[in-house]
Amino acid sequence: MAVTSTRTSERARLPDLFTLSGATGPLIGLILLCVFLSFATDSFLTTRNLLNVLDQITVLGIMAVGMTFVILIGGIDLAVGSVLALAMMVMGYLANVAGYPLELAIVLALGVAAATGVVSGLLVTIFSVPAFIATLAMMSIARGLANMITDGQQIVGFPAWFSMLAFIRHGGFITATVAVMLVVFLAGWFFLRYTAAGRSLYAIGGNPEVARLAGINVNFLTVGVYVMSGLLAGLGGVVLAMRLDSVQPTAGFTYELDTIAAVVIGGTSLSGGQGGIAGTIVGVLIIGVLRNGLNLLGVSPFTQAVVIGVVIALAVAAEAFKKR
Repeated sequence: MAVTSTRTSERARLPDLFTLSGATGPLIGLILLCVFLSFATDSFLTTRNLLNVLDQITVLGIMAVGMTFVILIGGIDLAVGSVLALAMMVMGYLANVAGYPLELAIVLALGVAAATGVVSGLLVTIFSVPAFIATLAMMSIARGLANMITDGQQIVGFPAWFSMLAFIRHGGFITATVAVMLVVFLAGWFFLRYTAAGRSLYAIGGNPEVARLAGINVNFLTVGVYVMSGLLAGLGGVVLAMRLDSVQPTAGFTYELDTIAAVVIGGTSLSGGQGGIAGTIVGVLIIGVLRNGLNLLGVSPFTQAVVIGVVIALAVAAEAFKKR
């Protein structure tokens, strides 16, 4: 009887990532926001605008999955915006200046992005540098390297097939870039829901020492999480290059703030151990819909920054209130 009760309790504690556990409030907020915008502007609910929203959140959505993994273990990654720019510049330089095939340039750029995650992860695990400081240092290093590659100059012009991936709608609805985002969402959800390593992230976020005593290789998974965050930031850079048909070292500025905001708004706890991909999707949609709606309403970019900041503050305050 005791064994049965224990097993039932363990199943109850497993994160139900298929549901919106912890993100019910944000989901209600997203629905109310959509209802308000549908009355406030005639163009919000049009098919064209909704597809535009999907196109606009692709980079944020891809990066937010990696950030979800990082925050789940109680960490933070402030370098993702700079890593995005570094991956873009590596890809652009190798393809347009060094003459490498674009496909190879993309692979090498993703490798560089993943390498930044290795460095951040080792600083956190081996050298016990706080994640905030380690990734803050990587943010500066990656941005500096991105500028050094071309002395701060942008690179323009890629093969037509590359840029068209962001504009041709297959079936009249889905672009290749949106499809990449959806695949990343699905892979992230599957990883957290059905793999032992994914479930271990929750244990690490709950208590790293207890997780270590339970036989979990905390250092290895921590480094892996930062590698994945860097890799997905690099993939976001490739997707952004498709949309812009150019790369510039200033790309991705403040993207780390939007990414963290989307994850936190989606219900993932900053203290770790709670959240999931489903909530992150809701958070990404809230950020995307909010920005789109404010643009449709003619709100200035400066006011938009204030509104986004207020939303982030409310999301964190709501999390603290729920814990109390």
